[in-house]
Amino acid sequence: MLENFKSYLQQRIALTDEQFEQIAKNLKIKTFVKNELILSQGETSTRTYFVLDGLMRSYSIDNKGKVHIIQFAPESWWISDRNGLLNNEASDFNMDAIEATTAVIIPKDFFCTAAAFSPEFTLLNSTMLNNAIRFMQKRINLLLAATAEERYLDFIKLYPNLTLRVPQWMIASYLGITPESLSRVRKDLAHKHFKS
Repeated sequence: MLENFKSYLQQRIALTDEQFEQIAKNLKIKTFVKNELILSQGETSTRTYFVLDGLMRSYSIDNKGKVHIIQFAPESWWISDRNGLLNNEASDFNMDAIEATTAVIIPKDFFCTAAAFSPEFTLLNSTMLNNAIRFMQKRINLLLAATAEERYLDFIKLYPNLTLRVPQWMIASYLGITPESLSRVRKDLAHKHFKS
């Protein structure tokens, strides 16, 4: 299964099989059962996860018990609580497996250690951090300024294979709308598509 992770890395940076063998010594693979809680609000995260197979999510629960989904992580996505990793602070989020999920567990110091074998890991880490910032900035802007339809269309573009894998209430939670509003958006889009 680590072959998939090696392939992912080798598509992005110059990394020999020998270099990968060295850095892979600190990696573990774990399979989580459906609905397994991986990180709880208040815990301090020391790991990043790279999803090989399955689907994870990060989310918060407000004081009224409402779930707010921050991110989905299907195959070949990374998911972590960077604040915990970088600042050693308690997480504001929960993380769980929506489906049975197999992931590479990546320790906190992975990129620093890996950079000793391939300096390109420093650039990869920087690129990933920049992408995460861009993703969050766009997400905030959509939540503040976009219509429900625009948010849903962006969701489909970002996560093209999730509409049949994720319950509608989770998609609505991610979009910041009610399931009823999502149902209306989907009906309107189907009607527009049928008419065109």
